[in-house]
Amino acid sequence: MFKISGATPRNRQDVTRRSFLQAGVLGLGGLALADVLRLRSARAAPVARDTSVILFWCSGGPGHMETWDPKPDAPAEYRGPFGAIDTRLPGVQFSELMPHQARVLDKLAVLRTVNHGSGDHTKANHWMLTGFEGPAFNSPDFQVQRRPAMGSAVAKLRGPNQPGMPPYAAIPHLRGGTDNFFHYAAYLGGGSNPFICESDPNAAEFRVKNLALPGDMSFDRLESRREVLGLIEKVQRAGSSRAADMGEHYQRAFELLTSKRVATAFDIGAEPAAVRDRFGRHTFGQSALLARRLVEAGVTFVTVNCVPWDHHGTPPQLKTEEGARKLIPALDCAIGTLVEDLIQRGLYEKTLIVAMGEFGRTPRMNKDAGRDHWGNTFSVLIGGGRMKMGQVIGRSSAKGEYIVDRPLSPQDVVATVYHHLGIDGHSVSFLDGLRRPFHLIENGHPIRELIA
Repeated sequence: MFKISGATPRNRQDVTRRSFLQAGVLGLGGLALADVLRLRSARAAPVARDTSVILFWCSGGPGHMETWDPKPDAPAEYRGPFGAIDTRLPGVQFSELMPHQARVLDKLAVLRTVNHGSGDHTKANHWMLTGFEGPAFNSPDFQVQRRPAMGSAVAKLRGPNQPGMPPYAAIPHLRGGTDNFFHYAAYLGGGSNPFICESDPNAAEFRVKNLALPGDMSFDRLESRREVLGLIEKVQRAGSSRAADMGEHYQRAFELLTSKRVATAFDIGAEPAAVRDRFGRHTFGQSALLARRLVEAGVTFVTVNCVPWDHHGTPPQLKTEEGARKLIPALDCAIGTLVEDLIQRGLYEKTLIVAMGEFGRTPRMNKDAGRDHWGNTFSVLIGGGRMKMGQVIGRSSAKGEYIVDRPLSPQDVVATVYHHLGIDGHSVSFLDGLRRPFHLIENGHPIRELIA
């Protein structure tokens, strides 16, 4: 069993911001060295080292009725404002807003019975991103991350697929949505946090802010600063795990700032206009295209942050119909085109696509023409990754309220992601700040229908 000592627990914003403002590289604190702490479980699945993951994170919770589990025969107050369309699989329907994914469902799989029973954004957000229940929204520590996010664990264990690339990246940012706090490393240390793009790839002025020096700083000055910081780190490292952690940040920041490979990967303008048009000239589409460029260049885990999905219907929140029309067609185009693009490039078996939020929405519409929080059954989309596609796993009730068969837990979903990457979460543990060992996975298992 591998045990890795993490840094002292802290809020994700506790360390890096002031330090990196000094070097003009705010946000680069989330980057891990390529060759540090790449551990694999002794019982890891025999998966190629160049596998990767693209996670479409729909913070706020998309409604399963409006996406992957419509109920066209349910009463109007349940089925909602949209109809259902046939998919590539006989007898399986998607929302009418998802024609792209319906067309390629033979290349996808839908988990219709994921559940954790919670309607609390913070609990559920943490649950789906880490596999473990998070703090309640009304608790004093509601922003404190208890376990590492999938991307951070992957950064620690696998590193990037190509030297010099960040192992874990987020596009276009990790702001917005509802209680979107838990994409970070927790006790693994800031070196396993994501590299965050902090710029919209659909914008005409798109520029990765975290890959640019401030106007008054030359590379010679940056090199000198790196040497000074290196000396300070050597003095402090013996008595401070945080100092060692910061040394890793600075080293990675310098590597990325001077890396032609990284700059090329983020140059979405190099894509033909026709390709960009196919993905859709919107944030979701261009973020999906950029995610493909990053995994192709060697990033192991990319989160595409798709927000906001918390559509209760009470202002300023959107009504279900309004929110669905605004977000679902863009998400559908992004995912459907990404599937076809990865297949054309020979990358689909190496790349696992996951699309999910922290929970679903209430099957019955509320009085404001919205849907509230529902954790009793909801859908997650899976694609690629040498897994068995062209299937729907689990069945919800006729009104979409409860599970009829095959309940799936957040840990089952997370364990499946790790399996694709060659990580057996049951056999890997990390030490938290109090030196207590915690496994990556305790009760969940890779979903057998996908990997059998």
